[in-house]
Amino acid sequence: MEKNYRAELTGVFGDPVEGNPTGVMEEAAYEAMGLNYRYITMKVTPEGFPDAMKAIRALHMKGVNLTMPHKIAVIPYLDELSEAASIIGAVNAVVVREDGSLFGENTDGKGFVEALLRYGSHPEGKNIMILGAGGAARAIAVECALAGAAKITVVNRTVSKARELADLILAKTNAEAGSLAWTPGLEIPDGTDILINATCIGLGNDRANKPDIRYETITPNMTVSDVVFNPSDTLFLQEASRRGAQTVNGLGMLACQGARNFTLWTGAEAPLDIMIKKLREEFGEV
Repeated sequence: MEKNYRAELTGVFGDPVEGNPTGVMEEAAYEAMGLNYRYITMKVTPEGFPDAMKAIRALHMKGVNLTMPHKIAVIPYLDELSEAASIIGAVNAVVVREDGSLFGENTDGKGFVEALLRYGSHPEGKNIMILGAGGAARAIAVECALAGAAKITVVNRTVSKARELADLILAKTNAEAGSLAWTPGLEIPDGTDILINATCIGLGNDRANKPDIRYETITPNMTVSDVVFNPSDTLFLQEASRRGAQTVNGLGMLACQGARNFTLWTGAEAPLDIMIKKLREEFGEV
């Protein structure tokens, strides 16, 4: 049988994209599974985006991830969206189907829910408070609602944005939803089961900072999660852990959404433990 030297191509389009770690774990997963796949981290500007989308088909790629500023701009180029991606209004993963059509999914929120499950929690029937109302908050809120959350409260400094996301949850899912203005020293209400930092507070050079809340109102019966993955043990999670709460860090979400990408493109179950191990090497403990 003649040897096949052609690799199946996947990757990410974004600008900036230099700090995106997804390729590290995807390449580790491909190698572990013996798949001749490659993941290429590609700088794609808004001006170059239309040509990049044409290249997906021209290069017979299996699919791509989208990061800023392309998660919304990609939608008109797609033939079909998942239910979650349609509600969220943003796509972070494109799959090229056998017939050449392009399917759009949002694996961010699904990755978050799976990370919660991995650490023994589940959104079903829970009261959830989300700090922030941006893209990450939107994906997480929608997926938690679709997973059966009882109520989602969105907290944001610009309360109109929090209200907009809460209204989306009410209109498109079966969950209850509400909004709050994020005032200094915010108290976490009694009855909160899951508290989520869906902002970039504490990320990278901002690691000395933490969300402005009254940490004394975090209780041991809460699960507290952070979307920030670098550092993995943020001050936010350290404070929550000190008060006895179960914590779930951002590397868990990153690994689980990466596993979703892997399966979408390859059709195989992702070696999640391998992906987590690789991220530990890059950023610290998951």
